[in-house]
Amino acid sequence: MGRAGCCCRGAERLASPSAVRRFRPLLLLIIALCCGAHIGRCQVATTQCRIQKCTTDFVSLTSHLTPAVDGFHTEFCKALRAYSACTQKTAKACRGNLVFHSAVLGISDLMSQRNCSRDGPTSSTHPEIPLEPCNYHSRTQHAHTHSHGHTHSHSHSHGHGHSQPGYLFCGLFGDPHLRTFKDSFQTCKVEGAWPLIDNHYLLVQVTNVPVVPGSSATATNKITIIFKPYEGCTDQRVYQAVTDNLPAAFDDGTVSSGDPIHTSVGADGAAGKVRALWISERSPGRHVELHAGYIGVTIIVRQLGRYLTLAVRIPEELAQDYDDTQDLQLCLNGCPSSERIDQAGHLPLPLSPPALGLQRQHPRRPSYSPQTQAYPHGAAQAFGVEGAKERCGEQLEALDIYFHSCVFDLLTTGDANFTVAAYSAQKDMESLHPHRERWRIYPRGSAWSISHSDSESVKQLALLLLCALSAVVV
Repeated sequence: MGRAGCCCRGAERLASPSAVRRFRPLLLLIIALCCGAHIGRCQVATTQCRIQKCTTDFVSLTSHLTPAVDGFHTEFCKALRAYSACTQKTAKACRGNLVFHSAVLGISDLMSQRNCSRDGPTSSTHPEIPLEPCNYHSRTQHAHTHSHGHTHSHSHSHGHGHSQPGYLFCGLFGDPHLRTFKDSFQTCKVEGAWPLIDNHYLLVQVTNVPVVPGSSATATNKITIIFKPYEGCTDQRVYQAVTDNLPAAFDDGTVSSGDPIHTSVGADGAAGKVRALWISERSPGRHVELHAGYIGVTIIVRQLGRYLTLAVRIPEELAQDYDDTQDLQLCLNGCPSSERIDQAGHLPLPLSPPALGLQRQHPRRPSYSPQTQAYPHGAAQAFGVEGAKERCGEQLEALDIYFHSCVFDLLTTGDANFTVAAYSAQKDMESLHPHRERWRIYPRGSAWSISHSDSESVKQLALLLLCALSAVVV
């Protein structure tokens, strides 16, 4: 079998088996870059080869899935098996096609990583799914399949039935650091009560209090979430979390609302009914998740130390459905300029230790468990810049904005719990943010931000890796 038509200088250096194994998990992303951005001089699918259709169907089947929701593993494996079956059907026509062989390798690697069996049910790209009015994904899929019907009873269905729903992410943690729907990263004062999200379906409000005397930095000690009434699915439900009280129920004592909308099968094989709105307690008093299936919203609330963190995933069309009286939304528009601590993305570090009355003669590090386990309350100490960087680097490997926010928080407060807060916020973002290529944000003016802002360099790297793989694939 001959080489696929792609010649790239330097590809030979990447074509070793170790390099291939290292970059295989990125295979499907590279395929998408090569085909979607038209950057390749590589051979793409011919009119007979239907690998591009197989890939498009796989993306369609998985675009709504998120690891934070029960049933993710089962549905993802079903989609992978359908993807594999599609490639087998077009294998003869795709002989010698680089994209096809790369996709086959990518499917094999993903099935191994997810422990998916080769045999089992597959997803259908055109399933006859009955409409579930209290399931947002079911409604959007139904509207997409039956694009001629736009007679849904809720206004958000109009004009959005022709494509897969897009999702947005917003997060808040630390002193506080805000990641908006537009992936703008800001550090703000915003003392008191402020709305993060306020539309016709959902209100999310945070209350921030000063952290240390003499500093404008604040942190969140109260979160209020109101799920507004949705006819036929749920009455209004209110969830409130305050420091040292992270309940696993709504204010009225209930843990769910609405009739069961579908059966969910978890990674352990256990099946259960999922309601239109429900709460999942992942770690008592520390980690709660709220799932609103009727509007496609997932919210993660944590307490780390004495303060709270928040992460939200919401469909774009719902986030944009608000009126003129609801325009003060930090997730949507960011913090007012008068409330910003950062300077257009640059976060200046404090020049002096925090005014906490800290005892410098006791630099001993308090004990804690790794990852999301918090330090004891009041476990504060004075950090220098290098000490703060060292502590933050223990959990945050990438020198991105989460790392720099962690350093800022340690220098400002001396509270090591802000290290765990930054780590947890980053992991929650990776769990809920729909666009992996936007996960990393680097401080303005840093070497990383300069290198990562060059999209052409990224495309060229993707092309180089793809071409390198062709040396061993065909």
